[in-house]
Amino acid sequence: MGAIAYADRPRPVAWLARDLGANRQNVQRIVNELSLEGLVAFVANPHHKRAQLVVLTTEGQAAYDAALGVWDVAAARLAEGFSPEALTTSLQVLRTLRDKLTSAQTGCDDTDP
Repeated sequence: MGAIAYADRPRPVAWLARDLGANRQNVQRIVNELSLEGLVAFVANPHHKRAQLVVLTTEGQAAYDAALGVWDVAAARLAEGFSPEALTTSLQVLRTLRDKLTSAQTGCDDTDP
């Protein structure tokens, strides 16, 4: 739901899967389940007849907002006891590791050692 919420515009399942680095079929299954729950809907794609766009419904946005509220509390608890500098350093290390893993998967290394 986060990929749908944070996209700059509605996207088809294939694009969501690419954005998440996930298998399209798995994302399609999840989106179908979310649709059955009334959390997302499919709308016509003016650029592709068969690849419908996925959007959050009002209920889906409310559920997503509620989940973020719970996560914000949990994240604040996790961060207790760490200085802002330590958290910033940790974030930089995690981003560098992610970039290196992504580069390894694509077969190119665009990161500095």
